[in-house]
This record gives sequence, C-alpha cells and structure tokens, in this order.
Amino acid sequence: MTSAAVPAAEAPRPSAATSALAAPTRLVAAFSGTRGLVVKVVLLGLANALAAWAAAVLADKGRWPAFGVLVVATLGIDAIYLARRRTVPLKFLVPGTIFLVAFQVAPIIYTVDVAFTNYSTGHILAKSQAIAGIELNSLQAPPNGQTYAMAPARDSSGKLVLVLVADNGATSIGTREGLKPIPKSSVRTDSTGAITSAKGYKLVKGSALFALDKELNAYTVPTEGAAAIRPEGLDTAADLEPSLRYDARRDVFVTTVGAKKVYRDNGRGSFVAANGDELEPGWTTGVGTKNFASIVHNPLVRDPFLRVFAWTIAFASLTVLLSFAVGLFLAIALDKRGMRLQRLYRSILVVPYATPGALALLVWAGLLNDDFGVVNGLLGHVGIHVPWLFGSAWWARVSIILVSAWLTFPYFFLVSMGALQSIPTELTEAARVDGGGRFQVFRRVTLPLLMVVVAPLLIASFAFNFNNFNNIYLLTAGGPAANDQSIAGGTDILISYTYKLSFATGKGGDYGLAAAVSILIFFIVATISAISFWRTKALENVR
Repeated sequence: MTSAAVPAAEAPRPSAATSALAAPTRLVAAFSGTRGLVVKVVLLGLANALAAWAAAVLADKGRWPAFGVLVVATLGIDAIYLARRRTVPLKFLVPGTIFLVAFQVAPIIYTVDVAFTNYSTGHILAKSQAIAGIELNSLQAPPNGQTYAMAPARDSSGKLVLVLVADNGATSIGTREGLKPIPKSSVRTDSTGAITSAKGYKLVKGSALFALDKELNAYTVPTEGAAAIRPEGLDTAADLEPSLRYDARRDVFVTTVGAKKVYRDNGRGSFVAANGDELEPGWTTGVGTKNFASIVHNPLVRDPFLRVFAWTIAFASLTVLLSFAVGLFLAIALDKRGMRLQRLYRSILVVPYATPGALALLVWAGLLNDDFGVVNGLLGHVGIHVPWLFGSAWWARVSIILVSAWLTFPYFFLVSMGALQSIPTELTEAARVDGGGRFQVFRRVTLPLLMVVVAPLLIASFAFNFNNFNNIYLLTAGGPAANDQSIAGGTDILISYTYKLSFATGKGGDYGLAAAVSILIFFIVATISAISFWRTKALENVR
C-alpha cells in the first residue's frame, strides 16, 4: 500500500491593504540597529551644528534668555534621541512640538508683544541706535566747509576707504578712524576732476559701486571734535558738523546751532521739543494699551474700523449664504436618478472650485474692468455701463460678493450632494404620504437633516471669508477710496485694512496698531464661531 505525498499547505498571501498597513513597521525596522544609530547621529550632528551657529549669533547680540532656551532645548533633544527606551513617546512628540512652537505659538506671542509697543516706521530701532541715528542725521555743512572729490576704494585688507581730493588740492584717505594724508602724486584725476586711480588702493567701480549705496550713506570720517566728512552721493563728500549734541546725563538733545532748543524723551519712543518738534528716528518702546485705546477713542482709527467691520460681517455672511443657496439648489436639481448627462453637468459645475483662486480672481478683475472689461463691452451694446470695481463702492461690493460666491458655490454643491444622498428616502416618502408638498418636505425634513452636516461647514466658511484677503486685494485692492479720507477703502475688510495699517499709514507702517487689530479679529472670529457652534447643538436633536 502506497501513500501519495500530501503537498504542504501554502501560507495565505497578505492582501494589499495588509501590506500597506505593515509598511510603516517595515520602515521603522529598516532604520533600527546600527543603520538607525548612524542616521540618528548624523541628524543630531547637523541639528547641533545649527544650534551652535544660532547660539553664537545670540551670544554676540547679547540675547541671553534666548541663548539659554536654545542650549536647554538642544541638550534635551539630544538626551531624548540618544536614550534607549524610556523616551520613545517623546521621540515622536518632539518634532510636532517644535513645529507647533515655531509656526503657531511663536508668531502669536510675537504679535501680542508688538500690539503693546509703538513698533512702526520711524520706531524700529533700539534707543541707543536711535540716538546714533539722530546724531548722524544732525550733521550739516558748516560755514566755509571743505568739499571733496571722492572715490570709494578698498585697501590691501579689503576694507572700504574713501580717496579724497579737497578743494585746495590736498589728498588723503578717509577711514572710519580718521583722515590719513597721502602724496598728491599717488592720486590721479581726469579733466573733470574725478578720481581715476590711487596708488596702493583699488577703486570700486561699476555695479559694485552702486551696491555700496547704503554703506556709503552711513559712512563717516571723523575729523576735529564731533565734525566728520560724509559722502554726498558716489563721487563727492563734504565737511559736516553736528547741529545737535546728546547729553547722556540728562538724556536730552540740545541744539548747537541757532536758538537753543532742548529735545526730551517723551516716554513714547521719541525726543520731542517743547513746541512739539520731533527728532527722527525714534525707537521701539512699550505703550501699554495705547493701540487698543486708539481703536476706541481715536476717530481717525475708530470710524474706519467700524465701517470696515460692518462690511466684513456683510461680506462674509452674504458670500456664505449666496454660495450655499446656489450650491444646494444645483445639488437638488441634479440629485435625480436617470437624468441625462448628469455627470457632465456635475463636472462643469466643479470647474470654478478646481481653478486656482488667485488666477480666477485676476481673470475676473480683467473681465469686470470698468473701461476695458468684456462684461461692460457686452453691456455697452445695449447702452449699459456698470462701474463694477472702482467707480462706485456699492457696485464694487456687489462684484466682490458675486465673484466670491462663484468661487465658493462648487464647494457647497459637493457637500450638499453628499449630504442629500445620506438622507434616508423613507423619511421623505413618509412625509409625502402624510400630505406634505415638495416645499414642506424640504423645509421640515430635508433641510434640518442637511443642516446637521452642513452647519459646521457654514461656520468654517464664514470664518474663512471673514479673513479672505485674496478676494479683496486681487479684485479691488480695497478700493475705491472712501469719503472719509482714511486708508481704508470702500471694499476693505478687516484683514486688508490691517495690511494697509502695516504698510501704508502715516509715515509708513504702524505695525503695533496692525497687531492690535489682528488680535481683535481673532477674538471676533472666535466669538462668532463659538456662538454659532453652540447654537448648532440644537440640530443634534434632529437626529
């Protein structure tokens, strides 16, 4: 009696889903052991090298608190990743925590800090830097002062110096330490008096000369007392004397020319005289709640803020409601079985959502151009001309809402399509059996069930449009200009108004006030969203 060999049962092959789930495990195993240790050491070495460079920069600038935080954090990260077992959870938490602090916590703290300062154009320096800047700006030509033909040059060590030829023919080299006479024969000039060469020095010429513009503006050659020679352009220089003297003991500036005037620290980052004259530049200092108080008490800030706030609420609300209404209407219209070309219609309606927003806004800005736009070109055939963007604030607002709704309705169309398909047909059929008409069934059955899904998305869309900078800036840049002569235009919302405060107010930018408005925007959006989410809890009973 013979027995046939029984083949061994084959092990079941893992499915594609199982292989995909096991991929992270295999990846971790591949970087374990010696290979993983090498990768870990290399990455930590790069991180420590970067930390050492940052620590050197912080120490050089005297930022000791930041230096201490950096050292402690670096040592902590090294300890976590070089440990064996106990710190495994921290190894996964640390990267996310670092990115959270770097991109969320740190900007928030910085914004709050700026909101309580006078940080703005003319007030971006430390006080010591501002004093040095005022002294530099106070230099002016004295009576019978000397002027010079000048040529920037490099000495043998590569340092920037000035080759100078005075009106009386004397030649010298000017450095940041003082004047150094040189023989006349070592300097050559052309027929116009411009310096062409200097023995032992390499003149800076061409594009490199224009790159020195900022450095030359701050370059001074000290002479007698507080006087100095200062470049006036790229090829001339002049003797200058200070018209202001800083008294460190009293912390004041005193004029040295003409009538005596004293400039005192006003406690708000500036030296100011008794008649209100202010020296520039100022410096950054804390001003408490002054920026927030300006929003309430200063009519030049308060009135535009209230106008912009009202339009922001209207813009966000109308955009969301209109886009939701259009999206829901189209979803209901296309939610029919057996409809011909249904997929084609759905694909066409999603096109605005698939188009890059910035590109679509620029296209619409061209189409709605008041003078040359295609829309007005077509309306012109029937004698109609509409100031869509810049001729009228109200028409500009209508344009922005329509374009914003055009960009947003496909989103609510897709959401509503999915929500409608999740509503049990038994409920709507039962409502029709009970005698309910189409509108009654929609209002009492379909819409409440739909809002359970869509309401949180409506709130999120409102918060997004509340800060929708692109739609405003790319269509109208906040224009047209308002009648109150403020920097806030007729279509500016709070975020674009904040942008203009940062870069186009007063002497330049008022970053402290802009930061204060940013904080208010956060609390406004947070409050509206919290109230809306609280109110939507009533929809839970619909389930």
